[in-house]
Amino acid sequence: MKENIVVSGRGQITLPAAMRKRLGIKAGGVLVVEDRKGELVLRPAAIVELDAYTDEEIARWEREDRLAPGERSRILKKLGRKR
Repeated sequence: MKENIVVSGRGQITLPAAMRKRLGIKAGGVLVVEDRKGELVLRPAAIVELDAYTDEEIARWEREDRLAPGERSRILKKLGRKR
C-alpha cells in the first residue's frame, strides 16, 4: 500500500485510516521512526512494562544473596582464581 501524506507546519503527519486499521495502530500508540539512508521507516514500538522496587525490597534481596563467610574464597578456589 502506497499513499501520499502531507507534513504539517508542526512536523506532524496523519497516517491514512485504512493503513492504521490494517496495521493495528490505535490512537495513543507509539511508533518508532528510523532513517534508513534517506528513507523513513515507521514501525510499532515494543512497550515493555517495568516493575518498580522499593529500597527496602532491594536491601532485603542483597541480604538474602550475600555469601556466607569463606564461601567466596571457596568458589574462587574452585574456579582456579585468586582473591
